[in-house]
Amino acid sequence: MTRLFNEPAAFADEMIEGFVASHGRWVKRVSGGVVRNTKSTPDTVALVIGGGSGHYPAFAGLVGQGLAHGAAMGNLFASPSAQQVYNVAKASNNGAGVLLGYGNYAGDVLHFNQAQDRLRKEGIDCRSIAVTDDVSSAPLAERAKRRGIAGDLTVFKVAAAAAEAGYSMDDVVAIAERANDRTRSFGVAFTGCTLPGADHPLFSVPEGRMAVGMGIHGEPGIGETAIPTADELAELLVAKLLTEIPDGLEAAGASARPRVVPILNGLGSVKYEELFVVYRRVAQLLAEAGLEAVDPQVGELVTSFDMAGTSLTLFWLDDALESLWNAPADAPAFRRGAVTAAALDASDGGEVADVELSIPDSTAESRAGAVRILAALGAAKAVVEANADELGRIDAIAGDGDHGIGMERGVRAAVEAATDAVARGAGAATTLHFAADAWSDKAGGTSGALWGMALRAVGDAVGDANAPDAGAVAAGVAGAAAAIMDFGKAKPGDKTLVDVLVPFRDALAAGVHAGHSLTDAWGAAATVAQQAADDTAALLPLMGRARPHAEKSLGTPDAGAVSMALIVRAIHNTFGEKSPAGNTPSTNYTLSSNSVKENA
Repeated sequence: MTRLFNEPAAFADEMIEGFVASHGRWVKRVSGGVVRNTKSTPDTVALVIGGGSGHYPAFAGLVGQGLAHGAAMGNLFASPSAQQVYNVAKASNNGAGVLLGYGNYAGDVLHFNQAQDRLRKEGIDCRSIAVTDDVSSAPLAERAKRRGIAGDLTVFKVAAAAAEAGYSMDDVVAIAERANDRTRSFGVAFTGCTLPGADHPLFSVPEGRMAVGMGIHGEPGIGETAIPTADELAELLVAKLLTEIPDGLEAAGASARPRVVPILNGLGSVKYEELFVVYRRVAQLLAEAGLEAVDPQVGELVTSFDMAGTSLTLFWLDDALESLWNAPADAPAFRRGAVTAAALDASDGGEVADVELSIPDSTAESRAGAVRILAALGAAKAVVEANADELGRIDAIAGDGDHGIGMERGVRAAVEAATDAVARGAGAATTLHFAADAWSDKAGGTSGALWGMALRAVGDAVGDANAPDAGAVAAGVAGAAAAIMDFGKAKPGDKTLVDVLVPFRDALAAGVHAGHSLTDAWGAAATVAQQAADDTAALLPLMGRARPHAEKSLGTPDAGAVSMALIVRAIHNTFGEKSPAGNTPSTNYTLSSNSVKENA
């Protein structure tokens, strides 16, 4: 469990503040994360990495000369927002473009791609590499769907060394992709991890048992077994990885011994001494397989907060990859060779702050609509806060259990931003845009990106010139569905919030087309949404972190679908109410553990 924290919601920010204060020789803080506090070679590619906090030394500990130029840092187990990634990338750019590196998780893909698009529109060459080393998360034939875990280190180190050596963007991307193709990881866990302020772990493992193939965000494993001896664990890890030797390599019988970098990674609570005992047998097994172990790494490199577990990574080398892996680097958590770097001075700048949005002109009718929008967001906040624990429990059955936490962060930020917008005289569209950006920025993760898109689409439809009417709202919901499905690629039947959003969209549009008031049309559509959320219990997930554990979720509705149904019902409860801005009618609608079917 986590013992040392102040306010749980402030943990990530306070952690970053302390990290920068203790590692100022290497890094400085910018809005969204950290960047190098040393001078980089002009006109070279910059590598910006990132992901959720809770994985130290990934990602901030890998920022320094010879390694990453910056790290975008999301909240605990939540991807950084597109704004955070953009800010860090702008501060890191040396003039030859930015390569974004991250683990292959839906939220990271969404937010990093949004930032990439924004940078490209400004004329900055920006590319991406999504690490896919976790062999347990998808079959070999679907490698592009695999998660990134401890293999992040090999891909980032090689790409950074290539950038430091002056490679072109095309060549840096090519070497990063080659490193990713030659990296395989597999992990186990003995206990789950517990976030600050939580009274239970994101998942649990029965006493005396070991979860096999878990992810670094608390995703449960693909199976369980009795806890083995250290030697037996080494044999399990090595045997699994040697079933996937990259194309063109043979482990035994080759004229020259294939070379691998073995990385035995502790996930947070397994002691170094235990890892050394396991690595003793790993080294023996690699030698018996005819492999040459190059520069073994044993320790904590990509953790999962306080999870007790370990993973083994094999990075299969060629001459170019080995040279780049061995190149000098000096970062807080990874150092080798001799590195000379000058500290930045005041003239170097590099700080990129969030841009404060101005308030466009609006009509009195639209400003009145903004007050109603604030009330609706307040109702959403109330219902999310009332159900956050249960949403997390539903999510933990096959995912990582952080959906409730992420939704809380997002909707609280949205209400705060909308409150500020209304106080400054914003119209309906501007209020929704403020709320959208804040939700996406503070929630991170997939849900943060998708709810940000949804609110922005509704804002685009209602505008700042008129009172939001039924037709505009229905058009906005349709725009939200289109944006989410286009960007996230989910479709009805994939067991996501789309399974609620699409029938809600259709029912709302039908009611409006039939001439019903917005109140009546929304109310009928909210009933459809609730039934659609319930119906997701019969589906198997085909998208997101729950996909590798699809069978575990059968009989339980999707957390994102449930939260959307809760919110649209809560918003309906504000229609016709005379509550002032910031005061929300009681939703009287909370989930309980009996409100969804338990997984048998």
